[in-house]
Amino acid sequence: MRKTIRLLQKLVPELLQQLEKRYRILRTIQYNQPIGRRILAVKLELGERVVRSEVEFLKDQHLIEINSSGMNVTAEGEEIIDSLKNFIHQAKGLFEVEKQLKEVLRIENVVIVPGDLEEDPSVMFELGKVAAHFIINNIKDKDVLALTGGSTLKSVVDNMPSNSFYKGITVLPARGGIGRDLEYEANTLTATLARKMNAAYRLLHIPDSIKDEKVIHSIMNESSIRDVVEELHNVNVLICGIGRADKMAQRRDLSPEMRTYLDEKGAVGEAFGSYFDEKGNAVYTIPTVGIKGQDVSKIDKLIAVAGGKEKAKAIIASLSNKPNAVLITDEGTAKEILYIL
Repeated sequence: MRKTIRLLQKLVPELLQQLEKRYRILRTIQYNQPIGRRILAVKLELGERVVRSEVEFLKDQHLIEINSSGMNVTAEGEEIIDSLKNFIHQAKGLFEVEKQLKEVLRIENVVIVPGDLEEDPSVMFELGKVAAHFIINNIKDKDVLALTGGSTLKSVVDNMPSNSFYKGITVLPARGGIGRDLEYEANTLTATLARKMNAAYRLLHIPDSIKDEKVIHSIMNESSIRDVVEELHNVNVLICGIGRADKMAQRRDLSPEMRTYLDEKGAVGEAFGSYFDEKGNAVYTIPTVGIKGQDVSKIDKLIAVAGGKEKAKAIIASLSNKPNAVLITDEGTAKEILYIL
């Protein structure tokens, strides 16, 4: 296939450009259906005349249908999208980028989703879908999974199919909650994922914002909290997001003094309660109940799902030199990481 793609790129490069454009249009309709033509043009950042022409072509090929509520992808269109994924990956050279990124970060594996999340928000849906598929194919009976919170992890859980493929699975929140945006909290995502997987689960009913270690020690005397924390020692698959240090410090309501401290220490990324500088050193770890940065190396598999070029430095800082880590990200972010490194 690689040789064929190289020949096409040399002889008819416009063919591959047209293929990629129509694939992107189909995928955008799929993620937003039913969708009107004007909104589709805005999402794709294409002129309405171009979109009208392409939509008519896709309709004539029976790949989409149009009704009063908008456009929807047909069953044949869904099949085309699935069939083209590997070809698009190959045509854009993403297998090579995955290999390069794996080597420079020194991690177990990298999975790249075509597209740029900052330019096309619908890529978040594909990021969640690919991550959900990866998780389903890389867990086994009796695994103990732990999840952090966040909008990216919500996309993963939303795209997880309802199934009971595995037996004896347990799902746990990796930490407590921030106290806002309940739908993104680790407890909420844990319960939703467990129901979809027909798995057992426990929740951690404790704010993640408690910074007094004496208070944390006192809370640990509660059997319901202590039991969950004990179970977290058995986690062998951790699924997490990665955030920019400055944004996560703001979300967690860290004091102005602490934010200044993080700036002075050069913190650029946050994951699993630790703030990392550009060299991957943990410059600060939040006192918390749950999985901490120092626990991560003891876990069999760390699956980090993160996208957006603004997070490139945060990803490098949080994941570099973690041989148990898998990164699932978008094409734009992957290339930005390689550019930085």
